[in-house]
Amino acid sequence: MKLSQSVTYAIHAVLRLAESREGTPVSCGRLAEKGKMPERFLLQILRDLAKQGILQSTRGGGGGFTLGRRASEISLLELIEAIDGPVGAMLPLRTGFPPGVRDRLQEALSQIVATTRSQLDAIKLASLLEPGG
Repeated sequence: MKLSQSVTYAIHAVLRLAESREGTPVSCGRLAEKGKMPERFLLQILRDLAKQGILQSTRGGGGGFTLGRRASEISLLELIEAIDGPVGAMLPLRTGFPPGVRDRLQEALSQIVATTRSQLDAIKLASLLEPGG
């Protein structure tokens, strides 16, 4: 499975927020600097995560972003889907496969996706921060 650059930045930023002092907003600029990420691009990602309730944003001089929930409640699946949309596998309608093959292939891919979604949902941010996690 390949993660997009946007998802990679999202994970990086959210993990940094999980490590920061609870309740203290962290600015996008600071997150971008610490993670060596482009600030304008990261800001859009953080806004998307805030829309999904994964983060909370605070305006003003001491504003920034904080986790919307505890790190133990936010899954890797949730982060991926907040940025890139649903994890799934769909074949194009016109594949040229012989009769029945397309359906069997789609069913096999659907089973793989279901397993992948379950595994990604089981991985919580808090477990990524634990040594050996």
